[in-house]
Amino acid sequence: MTTLFQQEWDQWHADHEKRRADPHGFLAITGLHWLDATPQRFDGAPGEWSSGPDGVTVTLGAGETLTADGREVTGTHRFPPLAENAGVTVGHGGAVIEVARRGGLDVIRPRHPDNPVLTAYTGTPAYPAEEKWVIGGRFTAFPESVTVGSVAEGVEHVYESPGRVEFTVGGEPQSLTVFNGGTPGSLFVLFTDATSGLTTYAANRSLFIAPPEEDGSVVLDFNRATNLPCAYTAFATCPLPPAGNRLPVAIEAGERLPR
Repeated sequence: MTTLFQQEWDQWHADHEKRRADPHGFLAITGLHWLDATPQRFDGAPGEWSSGPDGVTVTLGAGETLTADGREVTGTHRFPPLAENAGVTVGHGGAVIEVARRGGLDVIRPRHPDNPVLTAYTGTPAYPAEEKWVIGGRFTAFPESVTVGSVAEGVEHVYESPGRVEFTVGGEPQSLTVFNGGTPGSLFVLFTDATSGLTTYAANRSLFIAPPEEDGSVVLDFNRATNLPCAYTAFATCPLPPAGNRLPVAIEAGERLPR
């Protein structure tokens, strides 16, 4: 008989897989192109692209169009300067072109639904969900800026860390530097562990943590540890975990190496 815990995990992972296989998701990326002041053409994208202090500019040729903010764009189109780690997308037929800022530089990444990485995707294996990997911990505030490396050579990411989370695995105390999550008060952590490079992706895995209670208590559900885009595509700029987030224990929970 399937337990309620397993049913809830099955539904969570099915929803996560659906988002991952979105026609314009990261599995659809066909290239990572770094922009500079020289206008250039790139495979999978119309026009000539360049970058400067005033943002990204694309100059479209005869018969070339993009769709931005619901309207057709021709000729020259300028994108306002982007904040670090921000991005926008514009339409190009059945594809989209992502315009983003990474590591202090502007990039574009075409996303095509017929990309073989996406069309051949059959899902990501995971460890069986086990309640023992739902672990209580405590958040301690220690705000600081943290610089981490990237899977993209020469790129660094700077994140604001609100503090650390302490917990215990197998009787051994552990701690992780956390970043601010995508919803108010939530936390986000990047980590590796003793399974990394063996049964799980070598560079990183990620885990979202619900907002701490008033006393700082949190719950880490490692069954919901997920791979980042860099586990699937060479066209990612994913951050690496902070140096102290390399756990010496084996977290045999969550997503495993992609097929």
